[in-house]
Amino acid sequence: MQKMMKQAQKMAADMQKAQEALAEIEVEGSAGGGAVKVVATGDQQVVSVAISGDAFDGEPDSDDLEMLGDTVTAAVNDALDKAREAQAQAMGPLAGGLGGLGLPGM
Repeated sequence: MQKMMKQAQKMAADMQKAQEALAEIEVEGSAGGGAVKVVATGDQQVVSVAISGDAFDGEPDSDDLEMLGDTVTAAVNDALDKAREAQAQAMGPLAGGLGGLGLPGM
């Protein structure tokens, strides 16, 4: 039982380190051929949104603004998908180790 507790404590410490490392990772998502770029961290926090000045020809109308909203949404989702991938890579080995503790349902 004591060995299992030590394994759980080590795994918790490893998981904490992985979560801290994820917060430092930045991924970039883009949409509209790069007209909108979003940077997010590995722990899925949006850091920045950049919109190219070339996104519009002249003054934007309501259709342009709707398209911009859709493009920003797509870029955010792209960045967050990449953040989830980074999270799965960082946390996957740790989560997979839970079954090794002999805990039911893990």
